[in-house]
Amino acid sequence: MKLSVCALVTLLGAPVTSAFTVDFNLNTSSRTTKTSLDANSGSKGTGEGWLTRPSAPVNSEESARLTLAESLKGSTFKKRLSLLGSTGSIGTQTLEIVDACPDNFEIDALSAGNNAELMAEQVMKYSPKIASLASPEAAEELKDRLKALGCQKMPEIMHGDDGILACSTIDSADTVVTGIVGAAGLKPTIEAIKLKKDIALANKETLISGGPVINPLVEEYGVNLLPADSEHSAIFQCLQGVPAGGLRRVILTASGGAF
Repeated sequence: MKLSVCALVTLLGAPVTSAFTVDFNLNTSSRTTKTSLDANSGSKGTGEGWLTRPSAPVNSEESARLTLAESLKGSTFKKRLSLLGSTGSIGTQTLEIVDACPDNFEIDALSAGNNAELMAEQVMKYSPKIASLASPEAAEELKDRLKALGCQKMPEIMHGDDGILACSTIDSADTVVTGIVGAAGLKPTIEAIKLKKDIALANKETLISGGPVINPLVEEYGVNLLPADSEHSAIFQCLQGVPAGGLRRVILTASGGAF
């Protein structure tokens, strides 16, 4: 999986506001059209989604106007992230964006597989409140490595499913980036949505296996569920503002391997 800098900044970079109104005045010789759009960010647990159809909204005038309005606001936002799968491809690229935009992002929680060495480096650099690995042995190794590195702000070190859930539901994070592989991302995503956290989704299995559950929850809790993986994000961004009937088909090659 690949994640472009532009893609994740676009997805995570909505300013942290509870509400805004955008007025557009289009004057022509025959008529004047005024459209008022009320939209709300799901960040900081407001429970108010990006649009009335918050799960990757496309093919509407509202989504096109909101995309433009958000882009014009610049990078004045602040996001607190919980990163699931921090040592994998999506995770490390997400952290590259955090490095590039240190005023805009903070890391509150990290979870990964069994790469205790890389997790120790990430903990020393980003000072998360929780760090979780897959096995108790890896968690113990992480603790030993952090002690050897002289870690002054020791996170709560956890492991297994409980650790992933703790990361996805940590109070201070407003956005959860799901970069873990397979159906393991389903339950953490559900619990994060219930706490009204925005989801940057790089785990397609979550929607493949749980779409009928996830989509109603997104609507019920009013959060933003946005695609963070490269192909999905590219399609999402290209569809912004496409009118109804303006798209016949999407051809997606097996760029990440056949599955």
